[in-house]
Amino acid sequence: MSTLAQQFTGFFSRISRPAADALPVRLGTSRAGAGSTPHHVSGFDQPLVWVAVVLLVWGLVMVYSASIAMPDNPKFANYAHTHFLLRHAISLVVAFVGALVAFQIPVATWEKVAPWLFVASLVLLIAVLIPHIGKGVNGARRWISLGIMNFQPSELAKLAVLLYASDYMVRKMDVKEDFFRAVAPMAVAIAVVGLLLLAEPDMGAFMVIAVIAMGILFLGGVNARMFFLIAAILVVAFGLMIALSDWRRERIFAYLDPWTEKNALGKGYQLTHSLIAIGRGEIFGVGLGGSVEKLNWLPEAHTDFLLAVIGEEFGLIGVIAVIGMFLWMTRRIMHIGRQAIALDRVFAGLVAQGVGIWMGFQAFINMGVNLGALPTKGLTLPLMSYGGSAILISLVALSIVLRIDYENRQLMHGGRA
Repeated sequence: MSTLAQQFTGFFSRISRPAADALPVRLGTSRAGAGSTPHHVSGFDQPLVWVAVVLLVWGLVMVYSASIAMPDNPKFANYAHTHFLLRHAISLVVAFVGALVAFQIPVATWEKVAPWLFVASLVLLIAVLIPHIGKGVNGARRWISLGIMNFQPSELAKLAVLLYASDYMVRKMDVKEDFFRAVAPMAVAIAVVGLLLLAEPDMGAFMVIAVIAMGILFLGGVNARMFFLIAAILVVAFGLMIALSDWRRERIFAYLDPWTEKNALGKGYQLTHSLIAIGRGEIFGVGLGGSVEKLNWLPEAHTDFLLAVIGEEFGLIGVIAVIGMFLWMTRRIMHIGRQAIALDRVFAGLVAQGVGIWMGFQAFINMGVNLGALPTKGLTLPLMSYGGSAILISLVALSIVLRIDYENRQLMHGGRA
């Protein structure tokens, strides 16, 4: 009799718990149901936040390590040894504030402002080409000076295209089988962005934006024949860009044979020294601060080639750790997107998956370049490399994903997004 009373007591205690303790749908890798412990869910995905924080903090340390010797170069003789560290730290503070603000904005608001944000990014991409507004560095005009930091409109364009493409696919769901009504307008918009980026020039950013747009088209359910047609056109277009540009062709030839005297002292210089740095690191690295290549041998060590310094100072273990964190982060972001789509939140799902494609693809390209698996391309390592606008926009994008996850959880608890 006492056993029966205990069973009834346990039954009523379970049904009297707050509904927020149990999830109606799957979250993460475990499933709430019979015989399982109810989930205690936080307001957002904390593991994703912690992985991002680890990458940011590690990136800050490595930016300092990679740039500490730069004042020994006459080109940077007026800089303090902590110059890049302080500027990167300021960028992190600004980005953190921006991310907090972005998290407060409902996803429905992002959907409403997506077209206007796209137009604003086009205006800025035009403005950066205007003399006395755009700032040129090494022959490229990609930045607008804001005093405490230089803003790069192409970074905003990545987020703007992502939001606009997601909103566009939601609006065109009923005609996605019709090429001219569904795909052609979007293709024209991306072509305009591409022309503006190539005028800077910034082919790397254009590649990332094209992949983001293609990924959203694919995930949005565009007809497979149309998708592969657009993909083929893009491949041909990028091939022609390389074939018709002398310095881009030289980069390809230098990548294919970087160790010849001509290439090792020319277009293949960064690649060879990146490979030397990673080779010196071996399995466990030479220790934090022990890199030799960062001593003015490897150009842009604190930006595009930060992974090479990580490989030299932390070895294969460090490189695998970075790859593993980006792989986990990309997978987790894609899961949040799939979860949103399962809750019939198509725009939110496409945005989250677009961010996953963006972070994963850009990290893949940067790592491939540093490891000699891909031709040299000027793309930073997300969340880690030096660069104020890249850090700001990346954290804003991640905060939007966290907002999507937060609203998913609200819906799964019977509330409203």
